[in-house]
Amino acid sequence: MAIGNSSNPMTSLIEVHMPDFAIIGSGAMGSAVANGATVLTYLEGRSEQTIARAKAAGMVPVGRQELTKAELILSIVPPAEAIKVAELVADISSGMQAPPPFIDLNAIAPKTMRALAARFEGSSVEVLDGAIIGGPPVPGKSGPTIYISGDIAERSRPLEDCGLRIRRLDGPLGAASALKMCYAGINKGFVGLGTAMLLAASRSGAAESLKAELSESLPDVDRKLSRSIPDMYPKAYRWVAEMQEIADFLGEEDPAATVFRGMADVFAGMASDVEGSRVLVGQLDEIIARPDIDR
Repeated sequence: MAIGNSSNPMTSLIEVHMPDFAIIGSGAMGSAVANGATVLTYLEGRSEQTIARAKAAGMVPVGRQELTKAELILSIVPPAEAIKVAELVADISSGMQAPPPFIDLNAIAPKTMRALAARFEGSSVEVLDGAIIGGPPVPGKSGPTIYISGDIAERSRPLEDCGLRIRRLDGPLGAASALKMCYAGINKGFVGLGTAMLLAASRSGAAESLKAELSESLPDVDRKLSRSIPDMYPKAYRWVAEMQEIADFLGEEDPAATVFRGMADVFAGMASDVEGSRVLVGQLDEIIARPDIDR
């Protein structure tokens, strides 16, 4: 098969034979990472939008068993689906003498990662723990960084050969997931906090004053929220489980776990609003669109 779309900057990195990868998960990140290699994917039960996105990225739909013909199998799905994907891969790899390594790249807690790896006990599948930090690759911008732990044999090297930025961690299985939890807790937790406070300001009649104060005394925060909150709308449903994973990572004895269970509820409310009345979206957009006020 030809190498992807030549207009994509990642595809120009390699002009020779590319290894085959299998990616389970054809969302915005999975389909973007797919560009630049021959990528197999499994689309049974997926939405029309997901199928169209996968085809636009040049991914090759195959039956579930054909996924094992790839050099690596990657899982890039919402956190709530991570275990289910692992069970699928364990099932199709059962009995194979030399199955491809499986790399979980989902936003899950180390405890979930260990439970996921347990699905492969007794098999020959090498399970690696991964995390993606950064947005999908787009022209003119650097792509995400993929962190991988437990990769002593550097089985992830073919991903580097495709131009992806790979950083291996010395820690054990779960170290990459822990990094993702900490980073997402800061980055997405900040977006959730900003969302909650802007909506509170809107309800209480303080929106105009809050916007003016942010632009004056915290201009970097104002700019960050103005960019990140609208970008969050279509992703809110995925962030619900991610916040729950962060709470599990912190543990019941850490009071901050309660904060992230609350963040899960914030994003659940936003996800429902995005698919429904969009009242909350309208309130947030109104505040974000307010011009800066000079005092």
